[in-house]
Amino acid sequence: MSAQSLFVTDALLMQEGDGAEVQRLFPIPRRMMNYDPFVLWDHFTIEPGNGFPTHPHRGFEAITYMFSGSMQHKDNLGNESTVTGGGAQRFTAGRGIEHLEMPAAEGQSSGIQLWINLPQNLKQIDPDYQQVDEDQVPVLQKDDARVRVIVGESSPMKLSTDIRYYDISQSGGGIYTESVPPGFRGLLYLMQGAVEVNGHGLNPGQALFFEAQKDLAVKGRGTSRFMLVMGRPHGEPIRQWGPFVD
Repeated sequence: MSAQSLFVTDALLMQEGDGAEVQRLFPIPRRMMNYDPFVLWDHFTIEPGNGFPTHPHRGFEAITYMFSGSMQHKDNLGNESTVTGGGAQRFTAGRGIEHLEMPAAEGQSSGIQLWINLPQNLKQIDPDYQQVDEDQVPVLQKDDARVRVIVGESSPMKLSTDIRYYDISQSGGGIYTESVPPGFRGLLYLMQGAVEVNGHGLNPGQALFFEAQKDLAVKGRGTSRFMLVMGRPHGEPIRQWGPFVD
């Protein structure tokens, strides 16, 4: 499947952690385990009292981007903070980290968790943590589209892998275009509305995976919202099992 330059897939609804509901693109055994350099994509919805109690990780970096509610992060490095809607948390697992992620005490919390593989020469780096609040995320206006830059040229979010990560809202039925840096591959995940991307139609909960593209052209059919992430693959074997990526 990954050899195709463009293909569409549906997120699969499943349970994760302690009572959390996620719509997962990958890893899904016998379907898609990763899309180098990305190793997990979960669109999560968590009710109060559920979440992700203390657990270990190593070998990758992760970004939790919140749509609504909040997420508390607490780790064995001494970091403890809470991010709310429109903000993001990044942890670098490196040689190893233990943390918990728990939602707001009231109301529903939702967002996207994305894991990005570390190349072999960085697997043993020190673990680290960064939070970027809503008012620190740059916002750009491109025609009828509002672009929130989670990771990119103007964002304070720092990663060890070269990626771009955007939250894009279109208010009309225009065409949003985005250049793809040479050698990058990625995915566009539709949150709301209906769009056509380089000739492929998408409905909410579906993603278009792409590589070997110079540009993406997103034609909206009314109001829409989608996540766009793309990065440079490491081109190395990815050995992932549970919370570890070796």
